[in-house]
Amino acid sequence: MKIRVGFGYDVHRLEEGKEFWLGGILVPHTHGAVGHSDADVLIHVICDALLGAANLRDIGFHFSDKDPKYKGIDSKILLSDVVKLVHDKGFSIGNIDSTICLERPKVNPHIPTMKTCLAEVMGIDEEDISIKATTTERLGFVGKEEGVAAYATVLIQKA
Repeated sequence: MKIRVGFGYDVHRLEEGKEFWLGGILVPHTHGAVGHSDADVLIHVICDALLGAANLRDIGFHFSDKDPKYKGIDSKILLSDVVKLVHDKGFSIGNIDSTICLERPKVNPHIPTMKTCLAEVMGIDEEDISIKATTTERLGFVGKEEGVAAYATVLIQKA
């Protein structure tokens, strides 16, 4: 069996009055992430990690922010497309470990719903998705509540 790991990192600026999509769900908050798509930072890092593990470049290569067809797109669609690309190369997803860095709102109450949503989109078990949340102790752009960051590591396998 051949296994590969991939890593993803992404940040998005937060802006008052925007919807806040995170892990495929709408999280109630006064601020939301800004981006060409729906700016779901968690899905974006999972996409990048999966693409990297399969040696398929990155999310920007496949879904350019210069392409109007991706303007405002639901990131779950991008994730579904990435999973298909990974499967087309003969890989299956082993597991995902991710961390969201955000001061507010608290993410922990939303993690079970995010895991359910992401598992459904990727066709994997919720048990294979880890989502953690942390603050940056009020340091940097995350600590000042100017943005959100996320990291993901994935394992893919080919029989």
